Amino acid sequence: MKKMICASILSIFVISAYAQADEILAIGKVSDARTGKGIMANIRYSSIPTGGIFGRFNDSTFSFAIFGTAKYQITAQAKGYNPRTVIVDPKDINADNKVLRDISLTTSGQTMRLDHLIFAQGKSSIDPKSYPELDEVGQMMIENTKIVIQLEGHTDNQGSSKANLALSEDRVNSVKRYLVAKGVDKDRIKTKAFGGSQPISNEMTPEARAMNRRVEMRILKD
Repeated sequence: MKKMICASILSIFVISAYAQADEILAIGKVSDARTGKGIMANIRYSSIPTGGIFGRFNDSTFSFAIFGTAKYQITAQAKGYNPRTVIVDPKDINADNKVLRDISLTTSGQTMRLDHLIFAQGKSSIDPKSYPELDEVGQMMIENTKIVIQLEGHTDNQGSSKANLALSEDRVNSVKRYLVAKGVDKDRIKTKAFGGSQPISNEMTPEARAMNRRVEMRILKD
């Protein structure tokens, strides 16, 4: 009998240790998009799509266990900053069994560049690699129903200014259509096209031109 009890205890210990070692953690920090300085924020997370697993932090960092293959949404809100929602996916796990995802917040009125938004060259069709970032924007707007955004399109300043203006308009409209298809009310998404009239850099290099080709998001109302 004693041998059976010891064996059972050992078995439970082994299973528990294995579960602990196999646990996946989502880890990140909340910071100011310009300065990189940490921000104390109200951080909420929940599993997608059911929200059956959820939690909350009041801190500048977060860490929580994620289970199975479900994705999780994390929303950070702080006074004086625009709220932001990101999505963590267990598929992005690293060698340490962690999914690392920092959240940069912009101040009210400040634009946020959609860094991972990719279009076919000279066209307005969205590359599928862009979908995760756009899904985060859509999730943020679905969760925060008062938010109204403005999508601002920019191109480089090469070629016809008229063609560049039309291309930037087509691109922001493509992004709007994507978000509407995800369930966001079209009246909450404004668009504005600038063509190549507002370059970040005036250098005539491929890197500078790539930097100038962008779509930025401005939160008009939250």
